[in-house]
Amino acid sequence: MDWAKDGGDWPNRQLSRMVPAPGLRWHVQRGGSGPRLLLLHGAGASSHSWRDLIPLLLPHAEILAPDLPGHGFSKLSPSGRSGLPQMAEDVAQLLRQEDFAPDLIVGHSAGAAIALRLAADGLKVPRILGLNAALMPFQGLAGLLFPPLAKLLVLNPLTAPVFARTASRPGAVRSLIEGTGSRIDARGLALYQRLISDSRHVEGTLRMMARWDLAPLIAALPSIATQTLFGIGLRDRAVPPETTIAQARRMPAARLIRYPDLGHLMHEEAPELFAAIILSFLGGREEGEVAGAASE
Repeated sequence: MDWAKDGGDWPNRQLSRMVPAPGLRWHVQRGGSGPRLLLLHGAGASSHSWRDLIPLLLPHAEILAPDLPGHGFSKLSPSGRSGLPQMAEDVAQLLRQEDFAPDLIVGHSAGAAIALRLAADGLKVPRILGLNAALMPFQGLAGLLFPPLAKLLVLNPLTAPVFARTASRPGAVRSLIEGTGSRIDARGLALYQRLISDSRHVEGTLRMMARWDLAPLIAALPSIATQTLFGIGLRDRAVPPETTIAQARRMPAARLIRYPDLGHLMHEEAPELFAAIILSFLGGREEGEVAGAASE
């Protein structure tokens, strides 16, 4: 993604800036004042995932929302630091560079895994909110075949451009998004269309998948004492809800909220609901005080 070409109408672009760092360049959105809130999107997305949440949160908090390395407008380092430990290290370095100590990290899908890895690595964060947190490795044949296959795809220089061209076909993005169990508005679909039609963004996503190893994090979950709330969309077809529930129950300070009618991109489907949940959790209130929440 090229900011000069693609960033002119990017959501919340008034908050955007480029932050150089060793080996990469971040695109971050930062603004507001008050308690500090770090927003980490999932694989294949970007900071645009928070487009409707950020305006609702800005009057109440200071927000930092980066594009993960290789995603959106953030460049991937030549060394390909796309694995979970490396991405967590790079996010930690960004936080130090920005002098930003979060009071709450909100992570969606793989972003939730990064948040928990940061906590396991010693980052002092009072609270983590994981939205459809991806906390289970691929199982069965997928577990044996997918990571090596992703690595082979990354090594093929034609893979990302071919996928990007395929994704530009009419209806392809809608089918991809609805395959996650979510329905989002036309603007959201157009932004995902722009992202996955960009071969560099696709390459960054593939590299992340190829190097993603959750086993050490899963082993560390019982030692993470950070107060953690998991929001689970029961229509999620990208991250099976039962896997997140099972892993959350292994954590000493974790609670669950289930949403029967929402899918994988539930924060994009219902931004007002999740703004209320985020602000409630940020303020230390019990999640059961949030309308529509059934907690465990």
